[in-house]
Amino acid sequence: MSGPVVGPLVVPVAGPVAGSVVSAPNLAGIELMRRGDRAGEERCVLVHGFGLRDAPWPDGVALVRQIHSDIVVDAGAEDADPEVIRKNEPICEGDALITDRPESLIGIKTADCVPILLADPATGAVGAVHAGWRGTAQHIVAGTVREMSARWGVRPENLRAAIGPAIGVCCYQVGVEVARRFGIECSGSVHLDLAKINHQQLVQMGVSNVWVSGECTFCSPLRFYSFRREREQAGRMLSYIGWQKHDGRAF
Repeated sequence: MSGPVVGPLVVPVAGPVAGSVVSAPNLAGIELMRRGDRAGEERCVLVHGFGLRDAPWPDGVALVRQIHSDIVVDAGAEDADPEVIRKNEPICEGDALITDRPESLIGIKTADCVPILLADPATGAVGAVHAGWRGTAQHIVAGTVREMSARWGVRPENLRAAIGPAIGVCCYQVGVEVARRFGIECSGSVHLDLAKINHQQLVQMGVSNVWVSGECTFCSPLRFYSFRREREQAGRMLSYIGWQKHDGRAF
C-alpha cells in the first residue's frame, strides 16, 4: 500500500477560480468522457482547489451549513434552488457533500479544520469533506467513502483523496475530554494530528492514493485563516471540486 505524497503545490488556476489555490497533484489532469446534451460524448476535466485566505470564490458552488456532524449530503439529490447555489448559499445542513453530476461544483469552508477532496476517475463521483475534531471523531471521511460506494458503486481503491491545509499537530492542543474521543488517555493537554487521523481513516477504508498538504493554517497567517489564531475575526477558505468541459467553459 503506497504512502501519502506530501508537500504543498500552489498553482495558478484557469478554471472557476482566477487566482492561486493549493492544488493536489493526484487530482490534476483527470479527464472523463461524459454524455453530452447532443449525440455523442463530451470530454470533461476535474477542477479543484484548496483556497488561500485571499482567493476569490467561484460562483455556483453547492455548500452546506456546517454543523460539525457526520452528515453526508448528495448535492444532486437535494431539491435546491439554483439561485441559492449560484449565490454560494447553503442548501441544507451537513459536513460533507458528494455528487456524480458533471454540472456541479461542491465545496466546504474551513479555517483550521481539515478539508478533504475525493474523486473517482472511474465513475466521476466526487466528494468534499469538512473534518473538525468532532467530525473526525465520528469518522466523517469514512462515512463519505461508504456513501459514495453505496450510491454509485465507487471502489475505495479507485478513489483519489487530497487532504488540504489545516491546523497542524504543532499548534493543535486539546484537552482531556477531546483526547479521550480519540482513545488517548492523559492527565493534561495533548497535541492532536487531525490530518494524520483522517489519512489513517482513509487507508482503513481501502483508499491508498492520498495526498497530504502538510501546511499548518495556524503557522501561516499570510496564507491562511485560522480560527484559533484570529477567533471571531477569522474568515473562511473555500475548498471545491467538480467537473468542467474540456473547452474551459463551466457547466
